[in-house]
Parts: sequence; C-alpha cells; structure tokens
Amino acid sequence: MSVSFSSSPVAGSARLLPGGPVADRILAEVAEGVAALRAAGVVPTLATVLVGDDDASVGYIRIKQRQAAELGFASPHVRLPASATQADLHRVLADFNDDAGVHAVLVQHPVPGHLDYDRALQVLDPDSDVDGMHPVNMGRLALGLPGPLPCTPAGIEALLAFHGVPVAGREVVVLGRGATLGRPLAMLLAQKRPTANAAVTVVHTGVADWPRYTRRAEILVAAVGVPGIVRPEHVRPGAVVVGGGVRYAGRRLLPDVDESCARVAGAITPRVGGVGPTTVAMLFRNAWWAARRAAGRG
Repeated sequence: MSVSFSSSPVAGSARLLPGGPVADRILAEVAEGVAALRAAGVVPTLATVLVGDDDASVGYIRIKQRQAAELGFASPHVRLPASATQADLHRVLADFNDDAGVHAVLVQHPVPGHLDYDRALQVLDPDSDVDGMHPVNMGRLALGLPGPLPCTPAGIEALLAFHGVPVAGREVVVLGRGATLGRPLAMLLAQKRPTANAAVTVVHTGVADWPRYTRRAEILVAAVGVPGIVRPEHVRPGAVVVGGGVRYAGRRLLPDVDESCARVAGAITPRVGGVGPTTVAMLFRNAWWAARRAAGRG
C-alpha cells in the first residue's frame, strides 16, 4: 500500500509506519545470507566491545549478542573495566583488525567520559565498522561508493520504501544536522536511486524560523534529540513524519515528534517501534555485508 500526500486529511487519520515488519524482512534476508556463508565454510563473526558497567549498555550488548546468535553469527565479546585507558581500547580493536576470523566489530556507545569514541572508531578497519560511522565510510557514502551505511539513515530509507512512501522527486526536510543521522540521511536520500532521489533540505534549531522549512516538507524527518520539538503546527497537512531523534529519561523513550502530530500527518512512525528496529536490523546487515566482502562475495 503506497502513501499519497493529502492537503486536507481527516483529523487523527495518520497511518502508522511501524519499523518491526521492515526489520523482520531485513533480518530474514540476513539470516538466509549467513546460512549460505556457513554452508560455504565461512562463519560470519560480529565482535562486541563494552567499556564500563552502564546498565543500559550491558543490556543492549546482551540483546545484540542474542540476536547475533539467532541469526547465525559468532559473537566474541570483550568487556573492559570503566578504568580502561584509550590505549587499552585501541589495543582490543587492533587485535580484532588482525584477526581474519572477525568480520565486523561493534563498540557500544557511549564509552566512559575519559575515552574518545571517535578516536577509537578510527582505529577500526572501515570494512568492519558495523555502525557505518568511520570517516572512510562517510566518505564512501558521500561519493556513492559501496560500504557499510550509517544504520539509522539506512533504516529510514528502508522503512519508507517498505511502506510504499514515494521519495523520488519529493521534498524531504531533515530537522537536525548531526553526524549520525541528519547529515548522512540527507546524502543518502539525495542519491539517484528509486527509493531516494529526493530534493533534500537540512535545517536545524540554529535557524530562527526552522518551522518555515518543516511546514513545506512532504516528508519530514526529525533528527534533533529534543523531546517533543515537532508539534502539529510544524507539520504540513498530509505529510509523512518520521521520528528519528530520541532521548531517554531513565528507560522511557522521548521522541522528537509529539504524538499529537498524528492529527495532521498523513503517515507517521509510532513513538515506540518506529526507527529503532530498523536501525538494529541495518547493523546486522552491515555485519553480514562485512563477512561477504571478506569471503570475496560482496
């Protein structure tokens, strides 16, 4: 079912765009691909690294390791104490780089405050970077070259395609210019591809009249990380609204898009279960891609 853009939707009629079914389809493809690699004698391996004792991070790593096992990945894990130095972290990543049996590596973010995550990321082999955030991979994205894509932007493109939202030729406004979402998403959706090829504008809260831009968007992606910043008066009636930015209050997820926007939007991602599942699915897709490439099949 495709989404059409309406100038006068019925109040409260916004169609939900859940990420769960999108993630299920991606992960089914990954599981099939992992099985094929195993049948050829290659064991796809996603290594994880955790520094410190943050409860949420421990939980996220546990979930990712369980998902990795279900998909058929081997998943070696290194846990460093909160007192670990930058050199300690770099040493672990260098060891994974040198291990031909490790195809992909995830460093759980955030790391303790005395460590520099970006410096650590640059130690990784770009091909093993499952988050797609290594500078080399951002350069590949800018040039349209093959490589692991940033997970949340790639997940948003997949979500829009799955739900039949036409993107090519449409006006997309991305509210937020961050390195993990806003900027790479703008590059991704502007590329010449059936599920992209949009006219993309990036605006941010440093622009005094940012709602002037969001109100004209046929597709609006909120990527600021400011809870509830996007309200109905900021949305073009009938537009597709994607909540990409979030913050947490304890374990409660606080999205950028206020739920009342459903009264105006034509289609909208749910508060929970929207972009999140597709982000995780793309992480595993990147890990599968890394294993295929290492095996000479990518």
